[in-house]
Amino acid sequence: MGAAPSSTEEFVRQPLGVQERITADGSSPWPVEAGRYRLVAARACPWANRIVIVRRLLGLEPVLSMGIAGPLHDERSWRFHNDPGNVDPVLGIEYLRSAYEKAVPGYDKGVTVPAIVEVASGKVVTNAFQELEFDLSTQWTALHRPGAPDLWPAEHRAEIDSLSEGIYHDVNNGVYKCGFAKGRRSYEKAYAALFARLDELSSRLAAQRYLVGDTITEADIRLWVTLVRFDAAYHGHFKCNRQKLTEMPVLWAYARDLFQTPGFGDTIDFEQIKQHYYGVHTEINPTGVVPAGPDVSGWLSDHGRESLGGRPFGDGTPPGPPLRQEQVRPLP
Repeated sequence: MGAAPSSTEEFVRQPLGVQERITADGSSPWPVEAGRYRLVAARACPWANRIVIVRRLLGLEPVLSMGIAGPLHDERSWRFHNDPGNVDPVLGIEYLRSAYEKAVPGYDKGVTVPAIVEVASGKVVTNAFQELEFDLSTQWTALHRPGAPDLWPAEHRAEIDSLSEGIYHDVNNGVYKCGFAKGRRSYEKAYAALFARLDELSSRLAAQRYLVGDTITEADIRLWVTLVRFDAAYHGHFKCNRQKLTEMPVLWAYARDLFQTPGFGDTIDFEQIKQHYYGVHTEINPTGVVPAGPDVSGWLSDHGRESLGGRPFGDGTPPGPPLRQEQVRPLP
């Protein structure tokens, strides 16, 4: 998403600036339409990673193209510095801010990923990532691949939403509350909430393979994007250092299980994750030195979670391999 310093002692996330919806039911001015929109994401960003995973699992690649902003940006916003000529090959822009300013002249709020851009106009349609995740699952169903899983099953929706709310505040946003706290009291409050929630989730996952029911749901995607970045960024950079993920046996096995599931690990670039956190947050890491570690080869080790049962994709099937242009570098 992108984080900006807060003027308070506690970290306060910036409000989203373009909170439209893309729907199939006529409830918004933006209809679901194949080829009309482009998802702009970043490998470094956990909020964008959630949408990238959902797009992969639902098989929306043929109808919703994706641009990848590089891990580095400045006050002008996320930029496409890994693309030829430093511009997105479809939108033809160097900085994502350009698409926000086309939508809202004089735009003065946060320029965040994920963002959905209308290709023809070059305007950002929405950066409301939580609604987008839900809408891709429920409004884009006519464009889902055959065998797409149900990530928000109706019978579990209330439980998913309740669980996800706590994960958002204490884990997804909680690591940022630790990292950007400007005082000891606010840091310790966020630190305690983070690890209390992780302990609670570990207890829950000790006896079941996934967070809700016996299949992968939105709740798993939400938790996993923070877990996969934990040792590479949050443990050291954000001072979330009670334990590494690799020292929390249940969560480490759970995270490896999902990493090895199609649609999860094949969206991760650990180098870009480190380059972003250590290279952009100069108020936390003024030297800009990116750490050489940690060793990430363990992500492919046996996890043993199959013994808990569960059906990763429910009555559906795994997604196919990533598009050639969207493949990430393999683990060493």
